[in-house]
Amino acid sequence: MRIFKLDKSELRFPPVDLANKDGILAYGGDLRTERIMLAYQKGIFPWYSEETPILWWAPDPRFVLFPEDLKVSKSMRKVLRSNEFKITFDTAFHEVLRNCQVMPRDGQDGTWITAELFDAYLEIHQKGFAHSVEVWREGELVGGLFGVSLGGIYFGESMFSKASNASKAGFITLVQKMHQKGIQLVDCQVHTNHLESLGAKHISRDHFTHNLDVLLEADTFKGSWTPWAKEEA
Repeated sequence: MRIFKLDKSELRFPPVDLANKDGILAYGGDLRTERIMLAYQKGIFPWYSEETPILWWAPDPRFVLFPEDLKVSKSMRKVLRSNEFKITFDTAFHEVLRNCQVMPRDGQDGTWITAELFDAYLEIHQKGFAHSVEVWREGELVGGLFGVSLGGIYFGESMFSKASNASKAGFITLVQKMHQKGIQLVDCQVHTNHLESLGAKHISRDHFTHNLDVLLEADTFKGSWTPWAKEEA
């Protein structure tokens, strides 16, 4: 199946069921925020490197987490109760994004968060749709993650960790808080053992798209999520 080329002058995507067997739907276009936000609404996300054109993905199956399926081990419950980490929301988005950009990844020589994509996510954050979780220990940022929120779904993009259990603590806290707020699905995009251990699983692209259509009808939690960290569980 061919990969579609996007025209910069046209703000549209082909149907997701035309993606190839690897999940690549299209290439090219641009990274203006309007295109990225449209992509999320269609179940598509950008993922590429500095050596490739912009690639747009819609994999089948899709790796997701339903917040009610979150698994928290006894050891992680102990970590969370210990107050080893302080967890905040949207207080250091730029720093989280930068750490996700430069953190070495197994099997990756470079970064998928190119300079252009970095700027795009900053703009999406400034518009109130992209959010970060920060994990602090003794005043130092030791972990975090970021993603995009639309309606009742959170599109997780990347995480980093400089201390054992840091990113896991941040992710668990975020999912628990989103569950309280009524966000019903976390898009993890592609499989990782780390997220599988926390309850994420594969669903078909059709199932994902159906959930997406329903959940986009919900109100978006736009703006700063910083107050969430101060609310009682």
